[in-house]
Amino acid sequence: MSLRSEFPVFERVSYLNAGSVGPAPRSAADAAIAEVRGQVDGGLVGVAQFERQLELAARLRERAAALLGADPGEVALTGATTDGVNAVIGGLELGPGDEVLTSDEEHPGLLAPLAAARERRGVSVRVVPFDEVAGAAGPATRLIACSHVSWHTGRVADTAGLAAAGPRVLLDGAQGLGAIAFDVRSLRCDFYAASGQKWLCGPIGSGYLYVGSDRIDELSPIAPGYGSLADPLKALELDLRAGAARFDAGFPPSHQAAWALASMDVLAAAGMDDVLRRGPALAARLAGDLAARGHTVAPRGDSTLVSWEAADPEAESKRLYGEGFVVRHLPGTPYVRASVGAWSSEEELERLVATSAS
Repeated sequence: MSLRSEFPVFERVSYLNAGSVGPAPRSAADAAIAEVRGQVDGGLVGVAQFERQLELAARLRERAAALLGADPGEVALTGATTDGVNAVIGGLELGPGDEVLTSDEEHPGLLAPLAAARERRGVSVRVVPFDEVAGAAGPATRLIACSHVSWHTGRVADTAGLAAAGPRVLLDGAQGLGAIAFDVRSLRCDFYAASGQKWLCGPIGSGYLYVGSDRIDELSPIAPGYGSLADPLKALELDLRAGAARFDAGFPPSHQAAWALASMDVLAAAGMDDVLRRGPALAARLAGDLAARGHTVAPRGDSTLVSWEAADPEAESKRLYGEGFVVRHLPGTPYVRASVGAWSSEEELERLVATSAS
Protein backbone atom coordinates (compact mmCIF):
# COMPACT_ATOMS: atom_id res chain seq x y z
CA MET A 1 0.00 0.00 0.00
CA SER A 2 1.37 3.44 -0.92
CA LEU A 3 1.83 6.14 1.68
CA ARG A 4 -0.58 8.40 -0.20
CA SER A 5 -3.37 5.86 0.01
CA GLU A 6 -3.29 6.06 3.81
CA PHE A 7 -4.77 9.58 3.66
CA PRO A 8 -8.45 9.83 2.66
CA VAL A 9 -8.19 13.56 1.95
CA PHE A 10 -6.36 12.83 -1.32
CA GLU A 11 -9.49 11.15 -2.66
CA ARG A 12 -11.08 14.61 -2.69
CA VAL A 13 -8.37 17.26 -3.17
CA SER A 14 -4.67 17.79 -3.72
CA TYR A 15 -3.74 18.63 -0.15
CA LEU A 16 -0.58 20.75 -0.04
CA ASN A 17 -0.88 22.43 3.35
CA ALA A 18 0.94 20.23 5.86
CA GLY A 19 2.93 23.32 6.83
CA SER A 20 -0.27 24.38 8.60
CA VAL A 21 -1.85 21.04 9.50
CA GLY A 22 -0.88 17.67 8.06
CA PRO A 23 -3.27 15.19 6.44
CA ALA A 24 -4.80 12.66 8.82
CA PRO A 25 -4.24 8.95 8.18
CA ARG A 26 -7.27 6.70 8.26
CA SER A 27 -5.61 4.47 10.86
CA ALA A 28 -5.05 7.47 13.14
CA ALA A 29 -8.77 8.23 13.12
CA ASP A 30 -9.47 4.58 13.92
CA ALA A 31 -7.03 4.66 16.85
CA ALA A 32 -8.50 7.86 18.26
CA ILE A 33 -12.06 6.60 17.93
CA ALA A 34 -11.14 3.36 19.69
CA GLU A 35 -9.68 5.31 22.61
CA VAL A 36 -12.74 7.55 22.86
CA ARG A 37 -14.97 4.49 22.81
CA GLY A 38 -12.90 3.04 25.64
CA GLN A 39 -13.41 6.24 27.62
CA VAL A 40 -17.15 6.10 27.02
CA ASP A 41 -17.46 2.44 27.97
CA GLY A 42 -14.93 2.36 30.79
CA GLY A 43 -15.24 5.87 32.17
CA LEU A 44 -12.98 8.88 31.94
CA VAL A 45 -11.66 8.51 35.48
CA GLY A 46 -10.18 5.46 37.13
CA VAL A 47 -6.92 3.65 37.67
CA ALA A 48 -7.08 1.76 34.38
CA GLN A 49 -7.73 4.88 32.32
CA PHE A 50 -5.06 6.88 34.14
CA GLU A 51 -2.50 4.13 33.62
CA ARG A 52 -3.49 3.96 29.97
CA GLN A 53 -2.79 7.68 29.61
CA LEU A 54 0.60 7.28 31.26
CA GLU A 55 1.48 4.30 29.07
CA LEU A 56 0.62 6.10 25.84
CA ALA A 57 2.43 9.24 26.98
CA ALA A 58 5.57 7.23 27.71
CA ARG A 59 5.42 5.58 24.29
CA LEU A 60 4.86 8.93 22.61
CA ARG A 61 7.82 10.49 24.41
CA GLU A 62 10.06 7.62 23.28
CA ARG A 63 8.90 7.88 19.66
CA ALA A 64 9.33 11.65 19.56
CA ALA A 65 12.78 11.35 21.10
CA ALA A 66 13.81 8.86 18.43
CA LEU A 67 12.67 11.24 15.68
CA LEU A 68 14.56 14.11 17.27
CA GLY A 69 17.69 12.06 17.90
CA ALA A 70 17.37 12.73 21.63
CA ASP A 71 16.99 10.72 24.80
CA PRO A 72 13.42 10.33 26.13
CA GLY A 73 14.44 12.19 29.27
CA GLU A 74 15.19 15.25 27.11
CA VAL A 75 11.69 15.48 25.59
CA ALA A 76 8.60 17.18 26.97
CA LEU A 77 5.12 16.56 25.58
CA THR A 78 3.44 19.85 24.73
CA GLY A 79 0.34 21.07 22.96
CA ALA A 80 2.05 23.03 20.19
CA THR A 81 5.35 24.48 19.04
CA THR A 82 4.46 27.70 20.87
CA ASP A 83 4.10 25.82 24.15
CA GLY A 84 7.74 24.82 23.85
CA VAL A 85 8.79 28.33 22.88
CA ASN A 86 7.01 29.75 25.92
CA ALA A 87 8.54 27.11 28.18
CA VAL A 88 12.03 28.18 27.13
CA ILE A 89 11.60 31.96 26.93
CA GLY A 90 9.66 32.05 30.19
CA GLY A 91 11.73 29.39 31.93
CA LEU A 92 15.08 31.08 31.35
CA GLU A 93 13.90 33.97 33.53
CA LEU A 94 15.32 36.64 31.25
CA GLY A 95 15.18 40.24 32.39
CA PRO A 96 16.39 43.81 31.80
CA GLY A 97 19.76 43.88 30.08
CA ASP A 98 19.17 40.51 28.41
CA GLU A 99 18.72 40.38 24.67
CA VAL A 100 16.97 37.79 22.51
CA LEU A 101 18.04 37.72 18.89
CA THR A 102 15.52 36.60 16.29
CA SER A 103 14.84 36.87 12.55
CA ASP A 104 12.51 38.74 10.23
CA GLU A 105 10.79 35.53 9.07
CA GLU A 106 9.37 34.27 12.34
CA HIS A 107 5.90 32.91 13.05
CA PRO A 108 3.60 34.77 15.47
CA GLY A 109 3.85 31.70 17.70
CA LEU A 110 7.46 32.65 18.41
CA LEU A 111 7.09 36.40 18.24
CA ALA A 112 4.24 36.64 20.75
CA PRO A 113 6.26 34.99 23.56
CA LEU A 114 9.13 37.34 22.74
CA ALA A 115 6.80 40.33 22.89
CA ALA A 116 5.50 39.17 26.27
CA ALA A 117 9.05 38.84 27.60
CA ARG A 118 9.81 42.36 26.40
CA GLU A 119 6.66 43.89 27.88
CA ARG A 120 6.60 42.02 31.18
CA ARG A 121 10.29 41.53 31.93
CA GLY A 122 12.10 44.27 30.09
CA VAL A 123 13.92 41.89 27.76
CA SER A 124 15.37 43.42 24.60
CA VAL A 125 14.32 41.77 21.33
CA ARG A 126 16.43 42.39 18.24
CA VAL A 127 15.28 41.37 14.75
CA VAL A 128 17.73 40.80 11.91
CA PRO A 129 17.41 39.24 8.43
CA PHE A 130 16.99 35.47 8.51
CA ASP A 131 20.31 34.76 6.84
CA GLU A 132 22.22 37.08 9.18
CA VAL A 133 21.17 35.69 12.56
CA ALA A 134 24.22 33.49 13.11
CA GLY A 135 26.61 36.41 12.84
CA ALA A 136 24.56 38.99 14.70
CA ALA A 137 24.89 37.91 18.34
CA GLY A 138 26.36 40.53 20.65
CA PRO A 139 27.60 40.66 24.25
CA ALA A 140 24.06 41.14 25.63
CA THR A 141 22.54 38.27 23.64
CA ARG A 142 21.37 35.58 26.05
CA LEU A 143 19.26 33.61 23.60
CA ILE A 144 18.93 33.14 19.86
CA ALA A 145 15.37 32.15 19.02
CA CYS A 146 14.60 31.51 15.37
CA SER A 147 13.12 29.03 12.94
CA HIS A 148 14.96 25.92 11.86
CA VAL A 149 13.04 26.20 8.58
CA SER A 150 11.41 29.51 7.66
CA TRP A 151 7.63 29.20 7.38
CA HIS A 152 7.69 32.03 4.83
CA THR A 153 10.22 30.75 2.32
CA GLY A 154 11.44 27.30 3.26
CA ARG A 155 14.96 28.58 3.88
CA VAL A 156 16.98 26.53 6.38
CA ALA A 157 18.87 28.25 9.18
CA ASP A 158 22.65 28.19 9.40
CA THR A 159 22.53 25.90 12.41
CA ALA A 160 26.29 25.41 12.53
CA GLY A 161 26.74 29.17 12.70
CA LEU A 162 24.06 29.49 15.36
CA ALA A 163 25.69 26.82 17.50
CA ALA A 164 29.05 28.56 17.21
CA ALA A 165 27.64 32.01 18.06
CA GLY A 166 27.81 31.48 21.83
CA PRO A 167 24.35 32.19 23.31
CA ARG A 168 21.78 29.50 24.00
CA VAL A 169 19.88 28.49 20.86
CA LEU A 170 16.15 27.80 20.64
CA LEU A 171 14.97 26.51 17.28
CA ASP A 172 11.35 26.70 16.19
CA GLY A 173 11.06 23.33 14.49
CA ALA A 174 7.46 23.57 13.31
CA GLN A 175 8.60 23.10 9.69
CA GLY A 176 11.47 20.77 10.56
CA LEU A 177 10.34 17.75 12.55
CA GLY A 178 8.95 15.13 10.20
CA ALA A 179 9.82 17.23 7.15
CA ILE A 180 13.61 17.20 6.84
CA ALA A 181 16.37 14.92 8.06
CA PHE A 182 18.25 16.10 11.16
CA ASP A 183 19.01 15.21 14.74
CA VAL A 184 19.37 17.63 17.60
CA ARG A 185 22.89 16.43 18.42
CA SER A 186 24.09 17.47 14.97
CA LEU A 187 22.21 20.77 15.19
CA ARG A 188 23.91 21.43 18.54
CA CYS A 189 20.92 23.47 19.67
CA ASP A 190 19.96 23.78 23.31
CA PHE A 191 16.21 23.69 22.76
CA TYR A 192 14.01 22.53 19.88
CA ALA A 193 10.26 23.18 19.91
CA ALA A 194 8.14 21.33 17.36
CA SER A 195 4.61 20.51 16.28
CA GLY A 196 2.90 17.17 16.12
CA GLN A 197 0.01 18.21 13.87
CA LYS A 198 2.04 19.29 10.83
CA TRP A 199 4.54 16.94 9.19
CA LEU A 200 3.94 14.14 11.69
CA CYS A 201 0.22 14.17 10.85
CA GLY A 202 -0.80 14.06 14.50
CA PRO A 203 -3.77 15.79 16.13
CA ILE A 204 -4.04 19.51 16.71
CA GLY A 205 -2.93 19.97 20.30
CA SER A 206 0.23 17.86 20.06
CA GLY A 207 3.81 19.05 20.21
CA TYR A 208 7.29 18.21 21.48
CA LEU A 209 10.06 20.14 23.20
CA TYR A 210 13.67 19.01 23.29
CA VAL A 211 15.69 20.36 26.21
CA GLY A 212 19.33 19.27 26.22
CA SER A 213 20.16 17.28 29.35
CA ASP A 214 22.67 19.93 30.42
CA ARG A 215 20.06 22.67 30.05
CA ILE A 216 17.16 21.17 32.01
CA ASP A 217 18.14 22.73 35.31
CA GLU A 218 18.48 26.15 33.63
CA LEU A 219 14.72 26.26 33.02
CA SER A 220 12.04 26.84 35.61
CA PRO A 221 8.69 25.28 34.65
CA ILE A 222 6.38 28.20 33.83
CA ALA A 223 3.20 26.21 34.46
CA PRO A 224 4.01 23.43 36.95
CA GLY A 225 1.30 20.96 37.81
CA TYR A 226 0.68 17.45 39.04
CA GLY A 227 2.75 15.88 36.30
CA SER A 228 5.71 18.17 36.98
CA LEU A 229 6.29 16.73 40.43
CA ALA A 230 8.48 13.90 41.62
CA ASP A 231 6.14 13.44 44.58
CA PRO A 232 2.65 14.98 44.18
CA LEU A 233 2.05 14.48 47.91
CA LYS A 234 4.75 17.07 48.60
CA ALA A 235 3.62 19.61 46.02
CA LEU A 236 4.52 22.66 48.10
CA GLU A 237 8.15 21.53 48.15
CA LEU A 238 8.16 21.70 44.33
CA ASP A 239 10.39 18.67 44.00
CA LEU A 240 10.43 18.36 40.22
CA ARG A 241 10.47 15.23 38.11
CA ALA A 242 13.75 14.23 36.61
CA GLY A 243 14.27 15.21 32.99
CA ALA A 244 12.29 17.32 30.57
CA ALA A 245 9.00 15.69 31.58
CA ARG A 246 8.75 18.44 34.21
CA PHE A 247 7.91 20.76 31.30
CA ASP A 248 5.03 18.64 29.99
CA ALA A 249 1.85 20.55 29.20
CA GLY A 250 -0.31 18.26 31.32
CA PHE A 251 -1.22 14.68 30.43
CA PRO A 252 -2.00 14.13 26.74
CA PRO A 253 -5.51 12.63 26.41
CA SER A 254 -5.29 9.00 25.40
CA HIS A 255 -7.17 9.55 22.12
CA GLN A 256 -4.72 12.27 21.08
CA ALA A 257 -1.69 10.19 22.01
CA ALA A 258 -3.11 7.18 20.16
CA TRP A 259 -3.67 9.31 17.04
CA ALA A 260 -0.13 10.69 17.21
CA LEU A 261 1.36 7.21 17.61
CA ALA A 262 -0.74 5.74 14.79
CA SER A 263 0.38 8.54 12.46
CA MET A 264 4.00 7.89 13.36
CA ASP A 265 3.40 4.22 12.57
CA VAL A 266 2.15 5.11 9.09
CA LEU A 267 5.26 7.18 8.37
CA ALA A 268 7.53 4.52 9.84
CA ALA A 269 5.92 1.84 7.68
CA ALA A 270 6.72 3.92 4.61
CA GLY A 271 10.32 4.26 5.83
CA MET A 272 11.11 7.47 7.67
CA ASP A 273 14.37 7.93 5.79
CA ASP A 274 12.47 7.70 2.51
CA VAL A 275 9.81 10.12 3.80
CA LEU A 276 12.47 12.67 4.71
CA ARG A 277 14.17 12.31 1.31
CA ARG A 278 11.13 12.30 -0.93
CA GLY A 279 9.36 15.40 0.44
CA PRO A 280 12.29 17.82 -0.06
CA ALA A 281 13.11 16.27 -3.44
CA LEU A 282 9.57 16.80 -4.72
CA ALA A 283 9.54 20.33 -3.33
CA ALA A 284 12.78 21.16 -5.15
CA ARG A 285 11.27 19.87 -8.38
CA LEU A 286 8.13 21.96 -7.87
CA ALA A 287 10.21 25.08 -7.20
CA GLY A 288 12.17 24.53 -10.40
CA ASP A 289 9.06 23.95 -12.49
CA LEU A 290 7.35 27.06 -11.11
CA ALA A 291 10.42 29.15 -11.87
CA ALA A 292 10.56 27.73 -15.39
CA ARG A 293 6.94 28.81 -15.86
CA GLY A 294 7.94 32.37 -15.01
CA HIS A 295 7.04 32.56 -11.33
CA THR A 296 9.23 34.35 -8.81
CA VAL A 297 9.98 31.63 -6.28
CA ALA A 298 11.16 32.68 -2.83
CA PRO A 299 14.76 31.82 -1.92
CA ARG A 300 14.58 28.45 -0.23
CA GLY A 301 16.66 25.63 1.19
CA ASP A 302 16.44 21.85 1.17
CA SER A 303 12.99 21.82 2.75
CA THR A 304 9.40 20.86 1.99
CA LEU A 305 8.05 24.40 1.54
CA VAL A 306 7.75 26.22 -1.79
CA SER A 307 6.55 29.84 -1.85
CA TRP A 308 6.02 31.94 -4.95
CA GLU A 309 4.85 35.47 -5.58
CA ALA A 310 1.35 36.32 -6.72
CA ALA A 311 -0.27 39.67 -7.45
CA ASP A 312 -2.99 38.82 -4.91
CA PRO A 313 -1.87 35.80 -2.86
CA GLU A 314 -5.17 35.36 -1.03
CA ALA A 315 -7.18 35.44 -4.24
CA GLU A 316 -4.75 33.03 -5.90
CA SER A 317 -4.97 30.53 -3.05
CA LYS A 318 -8.77 30.69 -3.27
CA ARG A 319 -8.66 30.23 -7.04
CA LEU A 320 -6.39 27.22 -6.69
CA TYR A 321 -8.75 25.75 -4.10
CA GLY A 322 -11.48 25.98 -6.69
CA GLU A 323 -9.22 23.95 -8.96
CA GLY A 324 -8.80 21.28 -6.29
CA PHE A 325 -5.54 22.39 -4.61
CA VAL A 326 -5.25 23.19 -0.91
CA VAL A 327 -2.39 25.67 -0.55
CA ARG A 328 -2.23 28.81 1.57
CA HIS A 329 -1.32 32.44 1.24
CA LEU A 330 0.98 33.98 3.80
CA PRO A 331 -0.49 37.23 5.17
CA GLY A 332 1.87 40.17 5.06
CA THR A 333 3.98 38.59 2.31
CA PRO A 334 3.63 38.36 -1.49
CA TYR A 335 3.59 34.57 -1.29
CA VAL A 336 1.40 31.59 -1.97
CA ARG A 337 2.88 28.51 -0.27
CA ALA A 338 2.70 24.83 -1.12
CA SER A 339 3.72 22.26 1.47
CA VAL A 340 5.07 19.19 -0.31
CA GLY A 341 5.21 15.91 1.56
CA ALA A 342 6.36 12.41 0.76
CA TRP A 343 2.67 11.64 0.18
CA SER A 344 2.49 14.18 -2.67
CA SER A 345 2.46 12.87 -6.23
CA GLU A 346 4.43 14.05 -9.23
CA GLU A 347 1.22 14.26 -11.22
CA GLU A 348 -0.52 16.65 -8.84
CA LEU A 349 2.53 18.90 -8.68
CA GLU A 350 2.63 19.03 -12.47
CA ARG A 351 -1.05 19.99 -12.48
CA LEU A 352 -0.39 22.70 -9.88
CA VAL A 353 2.29 24.24 -12.06
CA ALA A 354 0.04 24.09 -15.13
CA THR A 355 -2.88 25.61 -13.18
CA SER A 356 -0.93 28.36 -11.41
CA ALA A 357 -1.49 31.88 -12.71
CA SER A 358 1.55 33.05 -14.67
